[in-house]
Amino acid sequence: MRNQIAFVLKYAAFCVIAILLNLATQCAADHLLVTPFWISIGMGTLTGLLAKYILDRNYIFGTHSATVSQDARRFGLYTVMGIITTLVFWGTEWAFAELFTEPWVKYLGGAIGLTVGYLLKYQLDRRWVFRPTTVVK
Repeated sequence: MRNQIAFVLKYAAFCVIAILLNLATQCAADHLLVTPFWISIGMGTLTGLLAKYILDRNYIFGTHSATVSQDARRFGLYTVMGIITTLVFWGTEWAFAELFTEPWVKYLGGAIGLTVGYLLKYQLDRRWVFRPTTVVK
């Protein structure tokens, strides 16, 4: 039971790290680069995706590929699984941005969407990306 709690806390901490990187990237793009909504959300998504993949691969699932091409294929599959969860995240953030007038509420919607998305993403990754029998050729 203690190991399960430690695992959940570690996964949650990595989700928080990825969420903060994502939202910080968006905020920087919004305020420093003055980019359109979809550019900033895309930049944040890419930053969060890369960070979360590295953390999940190394510390959650402990899966290491033998070659760079194997790792690239695994990252591709990880990204495909992330498309579903990204739609949840983007949809929630967009809805908050459209429904509320305060600019900061957009980031709240993003944090909620990312949280729901990461709960779903763990199940997808465990089943399809990092399962022990996955052979990356």
